[in-house]
Parts: sequence; C-alpha cells; structure tokens
Amino acid sequence: MEFRNTGGSAVRSGTVVFGTHIIGALGVDWATIESVRALPAPIAAGTARTTTYRVCVDSWRVPLGMRVETQDVRAERPS
Repeated sequence: MEFRNTGGSAVRSGTVVFGTHIIGALGVDWATIESVRALPAPIAAGTARTTTYRVCVDSWRVPLGMRVETQDVRAERPS
C-alpha cells in the first residue's frame, strides 16, 4: 500500500485503520471488523512510502461459506 504526503511538512506519526468485511455466501455484509496499525512514518513532504500489512480476523468470525474482504482503509493523524 502506498502513502503519499502531498502536504508541505513531514508526517511524523499516525495510524492506518482497515475495515474488513465479513461477507456471507449470498453476498450479505454481516459485520465489519476494524484493525489499527501504525502509519509508516516519517513520510517527508512531497514523497511516498510503500508498505505491506497483514490483516487478520478470528476464525470464529468467519463461518464456513463466508469470506473476508478488506474494503475500507483510512489514515488518521494523532489527536
């Protein structure tokens, strides 16, 4: 996944939030599980960083015939 800093100053910290959806056999979205990981900081102004994340869901949340899809990703600044 690529994170691009289009701002004028370096990004020094933050988090990445993944929304992994549990999808039933008929396509019904049963649940969304959020996972939070650290942003690959620092990212200098005008540059990009690429990293890979592993997103896991407990097996009991995905019964036989269902699947998982990570559909939502957002980066957040610390508050």
